Amino acid sequence: MGSGHAHRTTGNERALWWAFGLTGSFLIAEVVGGLLSGSLALISDAAHMFTDTAGLAIALAAIRIGKRPADGRRTFGYYRFEILAATFNAVLLFLVAIYILIEAYRRLQQPPAIDSITMLVVASFGLVVNLISMRLLSAGKESSLNVKGAYLEVWSDMLGSVGVIVGALIIRFTGWSAVDSVIAVAIGLWVLPRTGLSCVRA
Repeated sequence: MGSGHAHRTTGNERALWWAFGLTGSFLIAEVVGGLLSGSLALISDAAHMFTDTAGLAIALAAIRIGKRPADGRRTFGYYRFEILAATFNAVLLFLVAIYILIEAYRRLQQPPAIDSITMLVVASFGLVVNLISMRLLSAGKESSLNVKGAYLEVWSDMLGSVGVIVGALIIRFTGWSAVDSVIAVAIGLWVLPRTGLSCVRA
């Protein structure tokens, strides 16, 4: 029984590391893509992906701590890390959300040109990354609460990627660039309550 549990833990950790590497790498690509295309929705989705990356990091830390012999000091150390990480995550995203809301309001008054092709390509790659990460995490989500939480985070981000893809297609075929700001605000408002809840749980 112990051997089976150890095998599952190792498999879960490997899947989490792969998902962490994918989302962390694409987070940078999405920020760059957002700046190059002028898409606020991509930058907002990058903020969403940041919550996934932070959640995966916390899940990995939990597995690492869980491998060590139990004692009060180490358990407290993990919980302190979790609280600090969740708080930093929430504060940073709150500041990003304020920027997105202000920038979206400004853009709605005078919508800028958006490179819909770059926006579509980057968002499509983001969707692929989310689907791969979900596939990696799906095997362990029933046996580990940490993996299940990470899986749900990535699943949520997949919806954000779909929203950006839809926005890029609308801009491409109708020229209505203001939809980019609308989607950016929608993603921002979707992320903020979940971030606050993660702080409360921590």
